Amino acid sequence: MSRRLPIYFLIDISESMVGEPIQQVEEGLSTIIQALKTDPIAMETVYVSIIVFAGEAKTLIPLQEIINFYPPKFPIGSGTSLSKGLGHLMFELRRNIIKTTPEQKGDWKPIVFLFTDGVPTDETHNAINEWKQNWQRSSNMVAVSFGDETDSKLLGELTENVLLFKNTNASSYKEFFKWVTASIKTHSTRIADAEISDGGINLGKLNNTIIEKIDLSKEQPKQWVDNNFVVLSAKCQNTKRPYLMKYKKNLRTEDFGGLPLDTMHYRLVGAYQIDNSYFELSDQNAISQKINTEELRGAPTCPCCGNQFAFAVCSCGNLHCIGDEEISTCPWCNTTAKYGFGGDGGFDVNRTQG
Repeated sequence: MSRRLPIYFLIDISESMVGEPIQQVEEGLSTIIQALKTDPIAMETVYVSIIVFAGEAKTLIPLQEIINFYPPKFPIGSGTSLSKGLGHLMFELRRNIIKTTPEQKGDWKPIVFLFTDGVPTDETHNAINEWKQNWQRSSNMVAVSFGDETDSKLLGELTENVLLFKNTNASSYKEFFKWVTASIKTHSTRIADAEISDGGINLGKLNNTIIEKIDLSKEQPKQWVDNNFVVLSAKCQNTKRPYLMKYKKNLRTEDFGGLPLDTMHYRLVGAYQIDNSYFELSDQNAISQKINTEELRGAPTCPCCGNQFAFAVCSCGNLHCIGDEEISTCPWCNTTAKYGFGGDGGFDVNRTQG
């Protein structure tokens, strides 16, 4: 058997990835695999695995030859536990990587592509230290920030290859995943041709309008909730299925008595039906966070049944949809109640970690 080049994709599937970002990642990984299957060198050397993390982490696709690889449907979870993602990655590396011995040559240095769009919602110190001590030199990591408000300083502790993907539209995603494919092909070709030692990764040429290296000198405060987005979890009253309502931070300057003041609110991106794997991949011990409804702009219909109002609050504190029925039943706690509308001012609701 020829020496393997293990490729691990460690992917953030927190609530802020719901909607277009996670759909584009699914499609992008599919195009990567399709392209690699047409490359004879990659077919012979490249093995691929997908690990996902939110509040918990799991192996979605175990390490396997690309000929047998079929891109999966990605779940969504609550939180961004980078420590659990790294811990699960290191567990898989220990279990799967073949080491060089006097009798045989082991795998080439594994390549890890870490994709994340927010800040960790947990303490990462121990996991990062373990990575530095045991895997930083024996693997090649490329950390990619999906958006410009990721904790890039923290990513810089994991690897010197910290990049910003400017995910502005669908064509940007296509170009980004072409770059990932080119990087894998280039690296596999050069190690096969013995042009390089088993050292650093050979990345494809960067298009700076789409992806660029991040300035790691900027100081960033630590936070435990991703404030780039507000995501609310709810259940459909009719189908009992969970769904997420996603709001994106919006900053603007307004005139108050001749003084320009910056104001912030969160504008609705959309509502998305998810499945019950969301709860499996969520940190059940996470501290509950609140958001006042006056900070939110827009209210969606239910993405599961089409009820006009997806944003009703039960006395148990959870959200669900309501329609024309006189009496509604909470799908979380089965409490029945009659809902009214109106009232002055906002109220606090539970938000996810994002």
